[in-house]
Order: sequence, then C-alpha cells, then structure tokens
Amino acid sequence: MPHVLLIEDDASVRDGMELVLRRHGYGVDTAATGEQALALLAGEPGARIELAVLDLMLPGMDGFEVCRRIRARSAILPIIMLTARGDDQDIVTGLEAGADDYVVKPVTAPVLEARIRAALRRAEPSGQAQGAGADLAGLVIDRAGLTVTKHGTPVPLPPTELRLLLELSASPCRVFSREQLLESVWDHTFLGDSRLVDAAVGRLRAKLEDVPAKPRYVQTVRGFGYRFGPL
Repeated sequence: MPHVLLIEDDASVRDGMELVLRRHGYGVDTAATGEQALALLAGEPGARIELAVLDLMLPGMDGFEVCRRIRARSAILPIIMLTARGDDQDIVTGLEAGADDYVVKPVTAPVLEARIRAALRRAEPSGQAQGAGADLAGLVIDRAGLTVTKHGTPVPLPPTELRLLLELSASPCRVFSREQLLESVWDHTFLGDSRLVDAAVGRLRAKLEDVPAKPRYVQTVRGFGYRFGPL
C-alpha cells in the first residue's frame, strides 16, 4: 500500500483529501504545517512515506521552503505541490524548489489520484532504464544501476529528473519536443504544461553542467525542444 504525506493547513480540505486517498487504498499521514511535516519525515513515520502532497500556502514556513528542505533531505521522494491559484510565478518557483508536479486547487479526486499514481510510477525502476551505460565527457549514466556520476562524484537525482535524463540520453542528438517529454516522463497525456519540462531541465543543468547557462549535455533547440549532447 503506497504511503502518502499530505501537508495542508485547511482542515476541511485536508480531511477531504485524506478520505479520498484512503478510499483509493493509500496510507496517509497528515501535517498542518511545514514544521510538522519535516518532523514526521525525520522521525519513524518518515521511513514509510513514499510521496508528499504539499500545499504552497502554509502558515509559518511556506511550502516553497518546505519543498527545498524535503529535497535537501531526500533526492528521491516525489513531491506534488498544491497551489490555490494558477499563478505562473508560484508554479515556477515551486518547481524550481524541487517539486516534481503540481495541481491547482480545487482539484478533483480523479486528477489528484492520477497525478499520484504517475509520480509513484516515475519513482519505480522501469524497462526504459535497462541497457548499457554511457560515459559522455565525464558524465557516467548507469542505466541498469540507475545511478549518475560526474567525474567520479555521484549526482543524486529525484525520480523525475533521472527519468528525464534517461529519456534524453537514450537517443543522443535526437530532439524531443516538450509534449513528447511530458507524455513519456510525466504521463501527462491530458495536460500540455511545458513549465514542468523547463523546470526539470533547469534543475538537471544546475547539477550536471559546469556552466548551466552554457549547457553541454542538455541543450535547447529553439522552437523545437531539447536534445542530449555532449557538444
């Protein structure tokens, strides 16, 4: 049974979402503040938590800071952020803080559950990851072991970023559109939101590139999408 941490300060919203998730077979821990959530993750319950659903508008420590702190503790825990409005800057800031996906409230039960299932699938090993590794200009991608190193130093990547790197590096020099990457990495056949792709690429570049503004590995092809180098 997948176990979810639900971080939401509105008791009625939190209770409703918890009920929906439990009806779909999820175990649920809840927190009303970021501080409570971080304490849960640091304690014994944290060992069973497989995904966090995080509201951005929290009292005290806001969701952006909570996301950064969760990501600093764990590179692999999937994070879906909730935002009460479709504010572009909030969404971009949340994604840059390390969230894997987002939904805008009010969210329907089928949409939330579908996003959680997709995020949990991304956290699982898949056939896509199997096969030979690659050593490209100091970047070593072990597709069987699902590890990445740069000049011998491990580069921990959250599941979404790892899958994005695996997808791009499987076909070096091929140009992928944002829509293709949304479908293959995020399972977003129903939502064309390029911000998810752009934010994940930005996080990848910050970890992989010597100069993120002049990428060698994950390159932009203007008007088309992204390709994997290196140049």
